[in-house]
Amino acid sequence: MEVSVISIGNSKGIRLPKAVIDKYNIKDTIELVLEEDSIVLKPKASPRKGWEESFKEMHENGDDQLLIDDIFEDETLEGWN
Repeated sequence: MEVSVISIGNSKGIRLPKAVIDKYNIKDTIELVLEEDSIVLKPKASPRKGWEESFKEMHENGDDQLLIDDIFEDETLEGWN
């Protein structure tokens, strides 16, 4: 795909077609990777995106219970005071 380099103030930039933005789910930020003979643009990953909503839903459904007890029957807490 060929895109034009355009002037943006004192800098230069490129315009990405809407189809590319939609396909790769590009929002506000992209990662620019400089390689020996190329430039790679990657969508900026948000690894924890949506976690807050998921946690709220889990709580509402009662799915936010511990899978194992946080204190075992034979565990003593001596020395932690």
